Amino acid sequence: MLGISKAPLREKLSPETNISKAIDRGLSYLVSHQFPNGEFCTYYSPDDPMKEWCVPDSTVFPTSIIANTLLILQERQEVKTIYSKTIPFLIYQRMRYGTWQHFTKWHKLFPISPPDVDNTIFAYSFLKSQNTDSPDPSQLILANHNRNGVLYTWFALRMKKNGNSQYWNLILRELKRPIKTLAFWQINDCRRNDVDLGVNLNVLSFLGKRKATEPIIEFISKQIVQKDVIKTDGWYRSPIILYYLFSRNAKHKIDAFINIYPLIIENILDHYKPDKGFNDTILETALAISSLINLGYRGVEIEEGISFLLRSQAENGEWARSIFFYSGPKQVVGWGSEELTTGFCLEALALYDKLMKYDSDS
Repeated sequence: MLGISKAPLREKLSPETNISKAIDRGLSYLVSHQFPNGEFCTYYSPDDPMKEWCVPDSTVFPTSIIANTLLILQERQEVKTIYSKTIPFLIYQRMRYGTWQHFTKWHKLFPISPPDVDNTIFAYSFLKSQNTDSPDPSQLILANHNRNGVLYTWFALRMKKNGNSQYWNLILRELKRPIKTLAFWQINDCRRNDVDLGVNLNVLSFLGKRKATEPIIEFISKQIVQKDVIKTDGWYRSPIILYYLFSRNAKHKIDAFINIYPLIIENILDHYKPDKGFNDTILETALAISSLINLGYRGVEIEEGISFLLRSQAENGEWARSIFFYSGPKQVVGWGSEELTTGFCLEALALYDKLMKYDSDS
C-alpha cells in the first residue's frame, strides 16, 4: 500500500508560471461575475463538460460552495468584496430554523423542493465562519437520521418517530401543496429516505467527532473504501469529488480515517495522467490537489497538477465549467459553472502556495 510521502516539493515552478498572478486573475473574475444580489451563475447540463446544451439555473448551493472555497483567501480585499454580497444573499435564502434548500426563493421549484442537509451545512458553516448570526441547525440535522444513526439527505416527511419539534414544523410546508409535493418525489431522481456518503462527509466536516457523529464516522469508514465508491452517493458521481469531501475532515484528526489515508491517496493518484491532470479535467485536478494536500501527501503529482491548472486558466481569469453534482444516480443533468470551477482552482492554488511557504520557512 502506498505510504504518505514526506518528500518536499520543489521550491518553485518553472519561471513562466506565477501562482500569485493566477490567484489575482481568478479573484478578479469572480468579483466581476457575481450577481448584484450575491448569487453566482450556475448551469445545468447533461454532459460532464457541459457543452451539449447548457441552461442557466438559479440555485443556492454553488454560491455557498464558492464562499467556502475562498475561506483560505478571506483576508484578500477581493474576497471581502465577494462576501459582502454573499452573506446577505444567503441570509435572504434561509428558511425556518436555519435551513436552506437547493433552489432560490424566486425559482419555480422552491415551493415544492424540500430543504436539505447539504445546502444547510454549507451555508451555515460559511455564515458561522464570518461570525454572522444564524439559527444553529446542528440538532435538527442530527435528529434527521435513520435507525443506524446515519443522516438522511432531505428534511422530508417520513412515517417514523422524530422527537425534534423543529423537524415537524419544518416539513409541514409539504402539506400546503400535497399533490405537487408527491409529484416532486415521483418525477425526480430522489427519495425521501436517501442516505448519501457526501452529505454525511460534509456534516462531519463541520461538526467533527462527538458522540452523536460516531455512527456517521463508522458509516463513512466502511463506505469510502468501497471500490465503486460513487454507488454510495446519488449526487457526487465522481470518486475524486468524494475523496475531496473526505479530505475536508482531515482537520479533525479522526483515528478511524487516518488509518485509511494511504488507500485514499493511492486511489486519487490512480486518476493522474502526466500533462493531463486528474481524469483529464480541470475541476477534478483542482479537487485532487486539495485532497492530496489535506491528507498530507507531498508527491510531484501535486506540482504537476498545479502546472496543469496554470496552463488551463482562461484569458479572463476563469477555468472551464464542469459538472460538480448531479440531479441523482441516473445523472440526467448536473450543475456547474466557470465560477464554481474557479472557486475550487483558487482553493487548490492557495493551499499549494501556503504549503510552499511553509516548506520554505521550515
